[in-house]
Amino acid sequence: MGHAAEILGVTQAFLRSLDAAKLLTPGRSEGGHRRYSRYQLRLAARARELVDQGTALESACRIIILEDQLAEARRINTELQHTHRPNSDGPSPAVS
Repeated sequence: MGHAAEILGVTQAFLRSLDAAKLLTPGRSEGGHRRYSRYQLRLAARARELVDQGTALESACRIIILEDQLAEARRINTELQHTHRPNSDGPSPAVS
């Protein structure tokens, strides 16, 4: 946790608050130390950015969750558009 806090330029208490707010659920080492993924570090950095701009921590966490859900929905939409694209090799529809 100390290394993650150092990388992000935040306090360990800030990272614990993100854990308490359920934005991050870090893994644990055998010794019980928190382990953050790169994805979780990106979320923490975004939270810091929003908090530094004056957004309340709970609001920042909600914004980040919604941004993440929107990005996932867009990814799925793009994937479905590519998967279900009409076959351009077939006959063209008749025009009256």
